[in-house]
Amino acid sequence: MNQFDQPSHSPEETREQKKAKYIILARELNEVREGFPFPGINEESYDRLKEVAEKYPDYTAPIDEIIERCKAQGIKVVLGKNPNSGNVFIMPFGSDNIEMDNLFPRHLKIIAEMDEKLKKLILLNQELKSISFY
Repeated sequence: MNQFDQPSHSPEETREQKKAKYIILARELNEVREGFPFPGINEESYDRLKEVAEKYPDYTAPIDEIIERCKAQGIKVVLGKNPNSGNVFIMPFGSDNIEMDNLFPRHLKIIAEMDEKLKKLILLNQELKSISFY
């Protein structure tokens, strides 16, 4: 059997495969018991997050406050209430307030000296966001 005899994967299968990889990777990173260095937030995410925090102050902490705590404490990867849904958050290492202090992995900058698994998590989150409303 050659490569042309294999069934092609539908876009939905590809999305589900990426989502499964994303969840597995998030679970692994969630098990790390020390903070990761904070790489910063990409500019376009910063602008959107700042706008949302100003518009809905009761639903999220100010982005500048979250950034300062991430810089000071490092960051951690946290799974949402239903881990299989793909809800994965980045939070300041010392925070347990998932409702107010969360970022999505795709909000983070990718830098050279970053943990490779964290880098993969960010890239998968970006891909999943671009191929669905997830």
